[in-house]
Order: sequence, then C-alpha cells, then structure tokens
Amino acid sequence: MEVKALQNSVEVDYRKPVIRQKSSVFENVKKHYFLYLLLAPALILTLIFKYGPMYGAIIAFKDFSPIRGILGSDWVGFYNFEKFLSSPNFTDILMNTLKLSLFGLLLGFPVPILLALMLNQVRRAGVKKNIQLMLYAPNFISVVVVVGMLFIFLSPTGPINQLFSLITNEPIMFMSKPEYFRWIYILSDIWTGAGWASIIYVAALANVDPELHNAANLDGANLLQRIRHIDLPTIRPIMAIVFILAAGNIMSIGFEKAYLMQTATNLPTAEIIPTYVYKIGLQKGDYAYSSAVGLFNSVINVVLLVTVNFVVKKLNEDEGLY
Repeated sequence: MEVKALQNSVEVDYRKPVIRQKSSVFENVKKHYFLYLLLAPALILTLIFKYGPMYGAIIAFKDFSPIRGILGSDWVGFYNFEKFLSSPNFTDILMNTLKLSLFGLLLGFPVPILLALMLNQVRRAGVKKNIQLMLYAPNFISVVVVVGMLFIFLSPTGPINQLFSLITNEPIMFMSKPEYFRWIYILSDIWTGAGWASIIYVAALANVDPELHNAANLDGANLLQRIRHIDLPTIRPIMAIVFILAAGNIMSIGFEKAYLMQTATNLPTAEIIPTYVYKIGLQKGDYAYSSAVGLFNSVINVVLLVTVNFVVKKLNEDEGLY
C-alpha cells in the first residue's frame, strides 16, 4: 500500500504541457560564446560594407553637390523619384529590365534542375565527373570573354552566320538588331550559369536513400515515376528557396554583361536600369538622380522578395526563407 501511494504521489499528468523557462539573451551568448565569435567577423563585415553605405542613400532625396557634401546639400524630397517616374524613357527602361529578368527566370530556373536529375542517373563515377567538369567550366569564364565570344561567333562573318548564309544568302545582324538582344543574353546566361547552379541540387539528390529507388523498381515504377515521387520531393525545399531568391532579384540584372553587349542600334531593348544608372551617375555626374533610380530599383526588389516568399510559403507548406 505504501509503494502504491508513493507511485500515485509522483504520477505526472502528461496531458499538461511542460513549461520551460526561456533563457535570456545574455545567458544564451555566454553559453554559446564560441559560436558567436565565429559569427562576429561576418557580422562586422556585413555591417561595414552592407549597412554602412546605406547612409549614402540620403543623396537620392537631395540636390547633391560634391562641394557642399551630403549633409550640406539642399533637401528636395521625392523630386528625383518624380523626375524618373515622369521621364519619357521610364516605361521602356522598366519594361526592358522586367522582361529580361522574367524571361531569364522562366527559361533558366528549370535548366539546373533538369541537369541535376540527368546527372543523378549517371552511375559511372568517371563519366559523371567529366560531364560535371564540362558543365561547370563556363561559369569560370570572365564576362568580358563571354561577350567577346558572342561578338565573334555572331558577327556577320562568324561561324553562325556562315551556316545561316547557306539558307538565307545574307548574314543576320544578331548583335545589332534589338529583337535578338534578350535571347542572346538569356541563352548565354543559361550556358554559363546552369551547370554551376545545378551543384546544390546534385548535392541534395546524393542524400536520397538508394533503397527507395530499389523499392520503387520492385513495385514496377519507371524512371519518370521515380523522379516524380522520390527525387523531386527531395529537392522541393531547395527549389522553393532558390526560386524566392531569384524572384527577389528580378530587378538586379548584371550590369557588366548588359553594358558590354549594348550597341548603338540595340539600345531600345538593351537599356536597363543598371546601365541607365551608370550612364546618368558616372558618365553625366548626376549623382542624386542616379541614386534615386538605384534606390527605386532596390525597393522594388525588397517588395518582390517579401511577396514571393509569402506566396511560396502559402503554396509550399510554410517552406520559405523565414
């Protein structure tokens, strides 16, 4: 009877939630101080080189004069933003930027996934490494070299036009006509970056348990069914994060390649916000106006990032950046 009474006295009601006392921030830092020391250099560099320069964004709201400085220049509010929004080439520049980014995202996003799925089916290690080497190599070619190669191969006397001249009897001006700029830019981007971007998916697919594929084979599943029900669910969280980051950078197109590919005749489709900011800010010296255009571009990126992350979390079982 005494043992039974003792058991009853110490009986725990597991239906009640166990309340754990939260530790303070100071206690957490003290307990994991070594991890915070490892984080400190990256945090310091981010504060200095990412958040520190944000002070210069004030120029966008001033009639900036290098002689007066940032604080001494006259405050003009949103005048520079209104000037950009009301400029005659605002619509063309914005649409060029959006079209180039959206088409690049829609055409380029699935390619690394397809490459990773195909590489995952290669069983011979030596052959797989050689294929990966060929796919990754274009990523290490300089942008200047890539654009130079495009001008050489697509020139009126280049090898591509020599093939087309057999059919059309005249060369095609690929680098001069505006309608070809987007396709050349996007396809060359896919060629240089798709192989490197597939690394993250290849690494995720390497963690798939081979027993799952063996069991699917025994159940009579073909290759496409195994990819659909085993491989794709494995990389779906990574696909969601990569898509969110890519969609959040829709307005952040690489300046160097677009600027190097521009010619006097393809500007109607080749002029985008980054090249416009460079020409207005550095070539013409209108720092306040160019800062306003750049800040407008950054705000659009932030809005897109938050919006896409919210939508993806709703559609993908709360799998997002935050």
